[in-house]
Amino acid sequence: MDPTVNPFPHDRDRSAIWTMLVQRDIDAFIAADWSMVDGDFIRDGFLGLHAHGSGNPDSWRVAFPTLEAYRDEWLRQARETASVRFAEPLRAAIFRATNLRDIDVAGDVAVAHKKFDGTIRRADGGIDVLNWQTLYFCARREGRWRLTGFVGYMPYPMAGHRRPGSDA
Repeated sequence: MDPTVNPFPHDRDRSAIWTMLVQRDIDAFIAADWSMVDGDFIRDGFLGLHAHGSGNPDSWRVAFPTLEAYRDEWLRQARETASVRFAEPLRAAIFRATNLRDIDVAGDVAVAHKKFDGTIRRADGGIDVLNWQTLYFCARREGRWRLTGFVGYMPYPMAGHRRPGSDA
């Protein structure tokens, strides 16, 4: 299946959440243009936790107590990525490494399980490794899905769990 194609064409809620968290996020990140995603957030009460690659929730920290704090880090990462020369098309590589197929919708709230698992070849011969997962918390407001917060940079897979399709 083409990773750039929304896997939820017949599910309005999941389709909208996938478009927000995959397609629009990737396109905005590559362009380093926060304005493309700014409307996807609920500012009041926004909260982002950083797991620092740990599967132990006791070590997760409030790294983004405001949307502005998250925006600043997101833009820093986007600009850093933009400064790298890649040996393959960046958009296709990020889509290939991104998986969002588990979205739990309950009325006007949802949790989206986004996983990053892949590599991007750099022009200097190195590789960038994308290997973490994020839980995004969403709410439907005025008929539109938006983000209220997340727990990000958790290990993927979590300890004791295997990647889907692995024999290990």
